[in-house]
Amino acid sequence: MNRRKGMPLLPRVPSKGRPSKTSSLLSDAPGGAAAPGLPQPAHSGASPYVVHTELGTTAVPQQAHPQARTLLRRMMEDAAPPTTTFNIVDRLVGSPYANPTVTETEAAEDVARPILLFTLDLAETMIRWGASALDVETSVIAVTTSLGLRHVDIDITNQSVHLNWAPPEGLPASILRVVRSSSDNFAGLSLVHQLVGDITAGRVGLDFARSRLRSIRRRPKPYNKPIVIAAGALFAGLFVLVIGGTPRGALAAVVSGLLVTLVTRLGDRWRIPTFFSIAAGTSVATIIALILYSNDWLKNPELVVAGGIMLLLPSGRFVSAVQDAINGFPVTAVGRLFSAMIIYAAIIAGVMFGAVSGRWFNLPKLDALLAAEPPKPTLLLPVLCALVMIAVACGSIVQQVAPRYLITTSSIAVVGYLVNYGAVHFAGAGERLAPAAAAVVMGLMARLIGLRIGTTPLVLAVPAIVILLPGLSIFRSMYGMALETSDVTVSIVNMFTSFTIILGVAAGVALGDTLARPFTKDWNAKSRRRIRRR
Repeated sequence: MNRRKGMPLLPRVPSKGRPSKTSSLLSDAPGGAAAPGLPQPAHSGASPYVVHTELGTTAVPQQAHPQARTLLRRMMEDAAPPTTTFNIVDRLVGSPYANPTVTETEAAEDVARPILLFTLDLAETMIRWGASALDVETSVIAVTTSLGLRHVDIDITNQSVHLNWAPPEGLPASILRVVRSSSDNFAGLSLVHQLVGDITAGRVGLDFARSRLRSIRRRPKPYNKPIVIAAGALFAGLFVLVIGGTPRGALAAVVSGLLVTLVTRLGDRWRIPTFFSIAAGTSVATIIALILYSNDWLKNPELVVAGGIMLLLPSGRFVSAVQDAINGFPVTAVGRLFSAMIIYAAIIAGVMFGAVSGRWFNLPKLDALLAAEPPKPTLLLPVLCALVMIAVACGSIVQQVAPRYLITTSSIAVVGYLVNYGAVHFAGAGERLAPAAAAVVMGLMARLIGLRIGTTPLVLAVPAIVILLPGLSIFRSMYGMALETSDVTVSIVNMFTSFTIILGVAAGVALGDTLARPFTKDWNAKSRRRIRRR
């Protein structure tokens, strides 16, 4: 057979020890690959990754095994897609409603709308009475899931709740509610928490739950106005004794606290904004303390002012704001933090106005008094613990905590006070870090005990942490700034320190609540299989 010059040869098995001319032609392909249309030759006794040519032997890089490449890619790449749909029921993990009992209902508009309206009333009630955004969200998800309504999304801001129901088939429904008022009613908030627990356990249907919520909202508060006013005044007097005051100073604080409460309530009755009513009450407490000091009736008037303004500090809003910021509700956290800062600024303005008013009436200055170290408690530790327990019980009455929770709240406060006392005097933590450490313990205990007795942890934690707030430091710093002392920067630093202590206490409560969640996530659950995933 004739062959033309340059035409490829037919493949043949090369003889042993003799390079094939065909292999030389195959090596002309890029990367040592076979020429198109020709089978790759087999080499007897040689490595499959070595190509024999007429000029010599050329080594070809070994190709990775397909399974090895797949395994390496799985180890390096993220298996999850860039964006994925978050299951809203997963928000219940770690909450008391982690395993709700699901009622099967038809996804129709006439069934979904009553459930949405009831859930919206529930969320509005919780926000009005001071619940955190996370508690409201978990309650709404648990209620809608238990009542058989799926495909519900919730959006919470500082003053509104938005529910959206978007089924795969049919028209969606969207409802918005604006919350324009707020009040202290921790007793009602506990009842709402119990109602949500009964719904998720399958013991209450929609009709009975609607009537029960209506009765909770119409139920009067556990304490009337005279009892609340008397409890607030008694708290001020006991707090003065706890921070190192005398019985005469405690009596003055009782009168001051009584007047502060009357002024703020009068402002609420006249529809005066909260900022001005709180500023007026704080200025009254400051002027009273200065008058008593000018008549040599008091030795430490700053303690009287501190006792009078303690219940005005927005401790609940600070705690809720910090919890919302940590739990992923930035808009709600900013709104609550700003409103708490407004109240804090009102207290500062009241102290400054009272100090300036004292100069108008030629009242003595407190520069030399405030330059010295603040007084220290002189009572025995058991006596201080008893005073703390009674004082926190009085503060809980002001915030409308149910009577059956007063002893529990006071006990948590005593434990926190002992932790704070030990951290300052024995551990050397300092007066800035010790309140935050005590708040962590109080937040943990509030969740562990609160879920056992059937209430939300916020009801127990917020009244208990009042004993840790730096009311005395606030007055000392603000008075120095108002009278333009020789070193104003010291007063500014003290004011900032007081604010950081308040935020540290709020963050400590949130941290304690978070640390307790792994121990309480299955307390009210029977089986995770009862959760119906949408």
